[in-house]
Amino acid sequence: MNIAILGTGAYGIALALMFHKNNNKVKMWTKFKEEKDSILKNRINEKVLPNVKIPEDIIISNNFEKVVEDANLIVIAVPAAFVDDVSIKLKEYIKKDQYVLLASKGIERDSCLFVGDIFNKHIKTKKYAIVSGPSFAIDIVTNCPIGLTIASKSKKTIKLVKSCLESDTLKLRSTTDIIGVEICGSIKNVIAIAAGILDGMGYPESTQAMFITESLHDIKELINKLGGDKKTILSFAGFGDLLLTATSKKSRNFSYGYMIGKKEDKNKINKYVKNTTIEGLYTIKSIYKLLKNKKVKIPIINLIYDIIENKKEVEKLPEFLISKK
Repeated sequence: MNIAILGTGAYGIALALMFHKNNNKVKMWTKFKEEKDSILKNRINEKVLPNVKIPEDIIISNNFEKVVEDANLIVIAVPAAFVDDVSIKLKEYIKKDQYVLLASKGIERDSCLFVGDIFNKHIKTKKYAIVSGPSFAIDIVTNCPIGLTIASKSKKTIKLVKSCLESDTLKLRSTTDIIGVEICGSIKNVIAIAAGILDGMGYPESTQAMFITESLHDIKELINKLGGDKKTILSFAGFGDLLLTATSKKSRNFSYGYMIGKKEDKNKINKYVKNTTIEGLYTIKSIYKLLKNKKVKIPIINLIYDIIENKKEVEKLPEFLISKK
């Protein structure tokens, strides 16, 4: 299979290595010439995966058309904020027989659209799938056993993605619940910030377990109210991804929350935000606005929003856990 990966960040590289492991031909696109030149120099993206070599036969290019023109499967692996621009560009070149895998997670700030909706706004096709689940890029590339959820209405798309991505270390479980998977993949970054806050405040694993359990109930309710399948909360994309992201210091969202909870110096926090992609920061504004528009009440989201955006005291978070109905 010919695979085109749009994005040369950590997750895009991790997926590229998995496709390459299965003897697929892989091309990767980056918008930035300096990033392309840097990767080609040492076959490493120093900024995101400094110790991971990218094989010589994986093509790295700034030429969008050349990367996607002969691809059987096109993978979008850019941050949520850039999915709109990439989808508009892809619309110029995509062919009817090409399939798309969306590996980006999140909600667009202004429109409150999920990644799949952003993609569908520009490209009308059923040949696309969403992939989500508990997986740090470094764990994928070091061939640790990983389980991911793949969501699509198209059985052919699921079959094609499984055939070229599944391996002796990577399992895909399928569902048709696209909206449920997207909700889980987006909101877990927000929840991870709050989990980090609790850890930074010095609360033990018992409190974290309470918080994660309460969050699971809230996410399940949100999935239901937005038209998804409540059972999705028990998938790799649901509980699996939440557990990983909300308990690990390897999570950038968790680490950011930890700094807030510990009341680190503001300059240190601002520097971290400037130099790190923290999807939960982008998503909290979007999910807060979406819930207001849909008139859906999820109090934990409102509280996290108030702590992050309105600088409410972090002490409100443990108080909330006890008073929550």
